[in-house]
Parts: sequence; C-alpha cells; structure tokens
Amino acid sequence: MDLSAIQRRRGGVLTWQAWEQLELPGLARGAVLVNLCNLAPLRHPRSVTLIHDAQVYLTPESYSTAFLAWYRFALPRIGARAARIVTISEYSRDCLVRFGVAPREKISVVPNGADHLCEVAAEPGIITRLALRPGRYVLAAANAQRHKNVSVLFKAFASPALADLTLVLAGADGAQAFAASGAVPPPGAVFAGRVSDGELKALYENAACLAFPSTTEGFGLPPVEAMALGCPAVVAPCGALPEVCGDAALYAAADDPAAWAPAIRRLADEPDLAEAMRGAGRARAALYRWEASARKLLAVIDEVAGQPASGA
Repeated sequence: MDLSAIQRRRGGVLTWQAWEQLELPGLARGAVLVNLCNLAPLRHPRSVTLIHDAQVYLTPESYSTAFLAWYRFALPRIGARAARIVTISEYSRDCLVRFGVAPREKISVVPNGADHLCEVAAEPGIITRLALRPGRYVLAAANAQRHKNVSVLFKAFASPALADLTLVLAGADGAQAFAASGAVPPPGAVFAGRVSDGELKALYENAACLAFPSTTEGFGLPPVEAMALGCPAVVAPCGALPEVCGDAALYAAADDPAAWAPAIRRLADEPDLAEAMRGAGRARAALYRWEASARKLLAVIDEVAGQPASGA
C-alpha cells in the first residue's frame, strides 16, 4: 500500500500493545489520534477510533479467553474516553450501544468500500491449479471461528443435492482447524489456503456464487466484494448482512443446512436468475466506494479537530 502522502515519524522503543498504550499517548499529545483497528490508547482524550463490531459480546466462543478479556475491558473504556467512535454499519452501532461501549450520539457510521479488487489484475492460474470448473464451484471463507458458521455449508455439501458442485474455501484455516472446532469438511471440499488479491478476484469471477452463512457480521465485506466482481451471493439473514446486501443477494437460514442447497442450485442452474443477481449485485456494490468512505471519515476527523482540546 502506498502511504507516501502521509508524513511518517518513528517514536518509542516498545512494540504492539505496550507501545500503543504506554508510548503512543505521549507521542500524540494534543493531536487528534485516529485509530482504525478496534483498539486505541485508553488515556488519549482526543481520539477517533474505528470499532468494527461487537463480536466479543455477541459470539464470545469465537475468541480466546485472553483476547476476550482484553477487548471487553478495553472497548468500553475507549468508548468513554474517545472524542468519537466510528463503526461500519447501523447494525454495529446498535450493538455497540446495546453493550455499553459508547452512547449512540458519539458513534458515526462509515461503511466499508467494496471496490478495492476492481483494479487488481485477476490471476486465473489458480482455477487451473485447483482443478476447478468455472461456474461449477461455490466459494466460501476458510474461517473456523464459530460465528462464521461454515459448518452449515459442510452439512449442505454433504447432501447429494450439491454433489456436482465443489465447495472451495479460501483463507488461512484448513481442514484440521475446522475438524478441531467440530466441523468436518465434506468429501471433495477444496482448501485454497491464503490467496493473493489477483487469485481471489479470479475465484470470485469464476464461481457459481459466494456462500456466506455468518450468524453475525459487523458489515460483511466478502458478499459485496463478490457483487462488485459479478459474483452472486447467498448469505444468512443475520447481523448487518441484510442491511449491506439488501435485495441483491439470496438468503438462506443460518441454522438450516437444507435451505442452502436450493439457493445455491438456483444460481448454478438458472442463468437468467444468475445474470439478474449479477446486475443487482454490481449496483449494490457501487454504493460502497472507498473514496466515499474516506471522505466521511475525514469529515468526522475534521469535526473533532475543530473542537477545543480537553486535558489529557
């Protein structure tokens, strides 16, 4: 990523959370401090902090005990101290209010963008390498966290109804990670591993659809990524997914494996429907542009910068 337009200055001797909590507040004293990944110094009063979601409250089983304890301790303190909290959907704002992270009037919604893969060159060699048939596989996220709910796809693809389609999982978690969580992949599932942006683009462009069965999401970036590239999506009607996807996706119940096969089959077998969903998806994804999101975030930062600084 090209950050040449941003002036950079190194400071401090610590690393990671110790640096963020102990040294960064002094380095940023008197300035507006922008934090874009959930955490921020607990004692900096003039910060704008992006908290993506409230998953540590909604799905604690998806996280380690240490991670859960730190986030549940830190988030409400960040919310109380920050000048402004930013989140990525109305659903996430509702959840942050519900769990006492910050009051509604302090939270601004700035959605994610979906156009970051549009200018990337596709790398179709991955289709050959994985021996995939264009239009005859379903893409999903290889993430074994409980709320990603990939087990419902494993059960759906164990059915003869989807026997002629391949389930392809892209991401860091492999078959062993899923087995350790109690989810056994169906025969024939393909684990692509970590993929480059170009490979991911090729996977989206050649898939029958993306299947995204999360039980909760603060936004749900993969479905709109897919839509931007002309890949229809089947998603669960959970979390922010209905808010973000609208009527540009097909929906299947998160707790019902039998509901996924008919939705997937329609996109694989009905060309007119698939084409209509591609058009609807591209139109929906066009609502989420990174430039527009950046301008909204900058407006929040400018507003905070224009307010008198309080004591640290």
